[in-house]
Amino acid sequence: MTFEDYTKPVKILVTGATGQVGSSIVQRSEDDSFFSVVGLGPKELDITSEEQIHEKLDLYLPDYVINCAGYNGVDAAQHEHERCYAVNTAGVDKLARACGDLSIPMVHISSDFVFDGHYESGYREDDEVSPLGVYGDSKWLGEEALRQVLPQHIILRVSWVFSETGNNFVTRTLERARSQLEIRAVSDRIGCPTAASDVARVVLAMLKQIHNGAEAWGTYHYCGGEVSNRYSFCKEIISLAMGYEELAMEKLTAVSASQYAKEVQRPGSSVLECKKLLNTFGIHQRPWRSDLSEVIRFHYNLRKQAVES
Repeated sequence: MTFEDYTKPVKILVTGATGQVGSSIVQRSEDDSFFSVVGLGPKELDITSEEQIHEKLDLYLPDYVINCAGYNGVDAAQHEHERCYAVNTAGVDKLARACGDLSIPMVHISSDFVFDGHYESGYREDDEVSPLGVYGDSKWLGEEALRQVLPQHIILRVSWVFSETGNNFVTRTLERARSQLEIRAVSDRIGCPTAASDVARVVLAMLKQIHNGAEAWGTYHYCGGEVSNRYSFCKEIISLAMGYEELAMEKLTAVSASQYAKEVQRPGSSVLECKKLLNTFGIHQRPWRSDLSEVIRFHYNLRKQAVES
């Protein structure tokens, strides 16, 4: 490689760039001269379309592709299983094959839903999978498709992802707290809340090392650095929100998962062990509480801007 090859920005194409993780990667990379990132949402690139995939890869010729596109409606997937598998399994396969044709390595964001959640101590990358529902199965089959067709890949499983926008536990909790007198939250389902911005930090840190010669392809886990349950996480969200507005909610009630009706069972434990990531890349887990505080602050700044505009 020439000196210019080492100094020019690394080109990355992010799919699913309007989602939580995708948008966070694009935002975080804007202030990092190491990268030149193009983010494409589903309207700009539908990964179920081979024609669109080849068109965008030929147009941008990225050094790496980060696939954040996905069908994430856990309950809806039971009724829209064809669409779910088309995106989470077949779409990943098509994207991986196209990347392979052009020798482009790929980073793929996956989920704790490939496990059934019985290991409270935390899941390692080589633990046996047992997907829950159509969504979990589609994510697992997408991982397998990627492994089979593109050796130069990273699969990063994440859990309990939250951000200031979109449909996630934080934004849903805030909506409910504004309109309901009582909120019920599950106290016997554990996990590690993980800010989308933190996932972005990890992905970009991994890619820097990969680009500088680290041959560390494979599957990794990442989540925030403290185990919680949904009730405690909800309580923290509301406590922070009360510093910005008066909420309608008067009571927060802890319930068991069996009392909280959901069409698809959620993992009892979404805790992911992250030692492989630390040992391979030296990347540490961040505590989620500071990230949550920042997310809440940014959420209310966005609301304020919307009112003033």
